[in-house]
Amino acid sequence: MALLRLTRVFNFDMAHVLLNYPGKCNNIHGHTYRLEVTVRGTLCNDETSPKKGMIIDFSDFNDLIQSKIIDVWDHALIIHQNSDPALLNALKNNYKKIIITAFQPTTENMVCELASIIKQILPSDLQLFSLKLCETDKSYIEWYALENID
Repeated sequence: MALLRLTRVFNFDMAHVLLNYPGKCNNIHGHTYRLEVTVRGTLCNDETSPKKGMIIDFSDFNDLIQSKIIDVWDHALIIHQNSDPALLNALKNNYKKIIITAFQPTTENMVCELASIIKQILPSDLQLFSLKLCETDKSYIEWYALENID
């Protein structure tokens, strides 16, 4: 039985701000993120299945990540819950895609949050293998399941 890895690449635009950060990132700013999601699984060997020879249909995998991650995070602002309450209220009252987090929205923390979400939504026959979240074309964070045992 072959154990294979499948990777799909996604792009989304999102803004963030780092609370109390002593640099430029303490201002709201945005990035075009590139997210590489790699899962592993075994081939479907069911002779009666139209998905024989696949670990998951690329289209099904795309739709899953698109609907649960990309559609939520694309063109959103991610901001820490301890930010100025008046600012948080103004943002929530005037904009629809505000993601308020308990963590500092660094790329490092975001990739950990994405891993947590993706692990929960994957079909049971797939495991999340790795994530790569690129903040720019020169900077990225990688997450590997084998290095992050819960």
